[in-house]
Amino acid sequence: MRFGPPLPEPGDVLLIGERASVQFAGDRALILRLISRSREPTCDGWIWLTGYVLDERGNATTKREVYVQLDGLRPAPTRHTKPPRRRR
Repeated sequence: MRFGPPLPEPGDVLLIGERASVQFAGDRALILRLISRSREPTCDGWIWLTGYVLDERGNATTKREVYVQLDGLRPAPTRHTKPPRRRR
């Protein structure tokens, strides 16, 4: 049985800041649209995530893999989430 915060799911848009890891403090924080999470065991409370870094308009700029504390993950502000494109 697993306790603690829920695991993020692909498609989630997360704020990766100082609470997630000191390497993302201040202006190094980023917004990440999650595409996958590792199933490999890590240190308790930490997780490897892969996703796209989003700019201020919600556009993907870079693919990144980050190692962060699960308790430090936060949902990103809604201005970074783009509605799905409509197909015509």
